[in-house]
Amino acid sequence: MRSIAVLTSGGDAPGMNTAIRAVVRSGFHYGLSVYGVYEGFKGLVEDDIRPLEREHVSRILNRGGTVLRSARIPEFSEEKYQRIAVENLRKRNIHGLVVIGGDGSFKGALALHKLGIKCIGLPGTIDNDIAATDYTIGFFTALNTAMESIDKLRDTSFSHQRCSVVEVMGRHCGDLALYSGIAVGSEFIITPETGFDREKTLKAVQNSYERNKRHAIIVVTENMLDVQTLAKDIQAHTGYETRATVLGHVQRGGSPSAFDRVMATEMTEYAVELLSRDIGGKIIGLRGMNVVDYNIEEALEMKKKVSNKRYGLVGKLVNNEVK
Repeated sequence: MRSIAVLTSGGDAPGMNTAIRAVVRSGFHYGLSVYGVYEGFKGLVEDDIRPLEREHVSRILNRGGTVLRSARIPEFSEEKYQRIAVENLRKRNIHGLVVIGGDGSFKGALALHKLGIKCIGLPGTIDNDIAATDYTIGFFTALNTAMESIDKLRDTSFSHQRCSVVEVMGRHCGDLALYSGIAVGSEFIITPETGFDREKTLKAVQNSYERNKRHAIIVVTENMLDVQTLAKDIQAHTGYETRATVLGHVQRGGSPSAFDRVMATEMTEYAVELLSRDIGGKIIGLRGMNVVDYNIEEALEMKKKVSNKRYGLVGKLVNNEVK
């Protein structure tokens, strides 16, 4: 192994730039040349691969987004395009690749690994939906953004005796809603793991109003329901004036938190160490506070486990009337 490359794929996440920086600095430590692939797998196919030096990653550790940018290329599922990508890497004597992204990105990494490029995947997504790790790069920064936004909504909800229905991101994973709901003291949390019962929820919010609570906060995972419709239903069936807020992609932006910066750096250093030893086909994760690795095939087959302890906490502190 003499040269490696790094790319970011899928949705951006705070901490991706930290990982890119760590690939370059760790690569130099192990005597490797490092290349950046721009626009993800699209850049591999279109040959947008450039050498990275220390000055290219200076002052990016605290920046959100990804300086390598990201783009989608559905055609990459075809072997024809995968082989083009491999050829573009090999003509530069690049035989190792760090892929920062989610499950879809890891499938691309697996395809390249089978064609002879040693790939290591780093979990970079705010959704925290990668089963091979307790936490993903970007999750805690997005959580802080959601928490701060909901805290501000609570101020105005209290002032006007309102109910606020807040949709957070997460795709098909409820962790952002769960953690942010606990962090802000939300009265109700609706996630794929808790499920949703419209009638019970309306009754619970009505009970809250009748107990003279000045406000209520409902945190909902995206794709669960139409929050605008739920807000209208709550206003029609209870005494609360109700507003719906979709936090949206603001959760993806911003300077990464200290935890995301440290975790991204530690994961990346381990990934580059593996490549320096000519080891590929791995996904890096965090278990407890330990950095671990799994074979890509094993990681992709893992199912994310629901935290019974944390969802038990939800049952005690929120959603009480819904039960």
